[in-house]
Amino acid sequence: MFSTECRIDMFSFNDKGMNKKVITGLLAVVIAALTGGIAWLYSDLDKQKKENKAMQELAELDKQEMENEYRQFADQYSEMKTRISNDSIVAQLTAEQEKTQRLLAELKQTKANDAREITRLKKELATCRAVIRSYVLEIDSLNRLNQNLVAENTQIKGQYEEAAKQIEGLNTEKASLSEKVAIAAQLDATGISMTPKNKRGKATDKMDKCKLIQVGFTIAKNVTAHSGIKTCYVRITSPTGGTLGNGGSFNYENRTLQCTAKKDVEYGGQETPVTVVWNVSQALVGGTYQVSIFADGQMIGSKSFVFK
Repeated sequence: MFSTECRIDMFSFNDKGMNKKVITGLLAVVIAALTGGIAWLYSDLDKQKKENKAMQELAELDKQEMENEYRQFADQYSEMKTRISNDSIVAQLTAEQEKTQRLLAELKQTKANDAREITRLKKELATCRAVIRSYVLEIDSLNRLNQNLVAENTQIKGQYEEAAKQIEGLNTEKASLSEKVAIAAQLDATGISMTPKNKRGKATDKMDKCKLIQVGFTIAKNVTAHSGIKTCYVRITSPTGGTLGNGGSFNYENRTLQCTAKKDVEYGGQETPVTVVWNVSQALVGGTYQVSIFADGQMIGSKSFVFK
């Protein structure tokens, strides 16, 4: 009886010891697992922090690049406005530049981790990029067109200047030709004679006996001269320098001169004899007398005569 109870107690004692060992082992396993889990959690958290930091840095760099691009666009609008003189396009460029500057200001106030706002501003940036590219193409096209127009204008200007030179040359030639024609068309009085006559109508060389002076000449042949009625003015100057008679006035070289007598003559380009008579109305003296003949505003002949 004693031995049976004793065996039972020994068994109970051994069972308790074994339970303690099992529990201790389990606790050790749990602690080890918890320690490993905590270490893994710390490691994962540290990794996540590093990844978040890297993402934040990338976001900041992305935002900085966006800001730089907005600035470049604003500067490019300023540069384009200096390359064009079209007021309408300059106004459009100014509006787009102001929009770009406004978006840049919004971007500066936006946090790098504000994904929604950053995405919106990226879309705006893409639109600005497309707009500025279209303006660059348009301005380049206009500048090329302007260069072509300038080249054409330069060519036309050169042609115009050349034509002007030719016209000037032609005008000079025309003026010279006109002058030559005018000279060629000028009448010429040849065979000029001055005959004093006494009261019986006979020629005399004594001026104190002279009652009538007859001036004769021939208008030479000239097919280039205008045909028609020609008024011939005869001007006789006495030895004292005065003009004989008072036959009226005429214009010569921007002056008004007095003539002794005048006569209208029908001229047709052929030799035409003319006789002009002046009745003496004043005392005459001996000496040298000058006879000048004028027609068409020109002096067509002149000759001196000496009388007693």
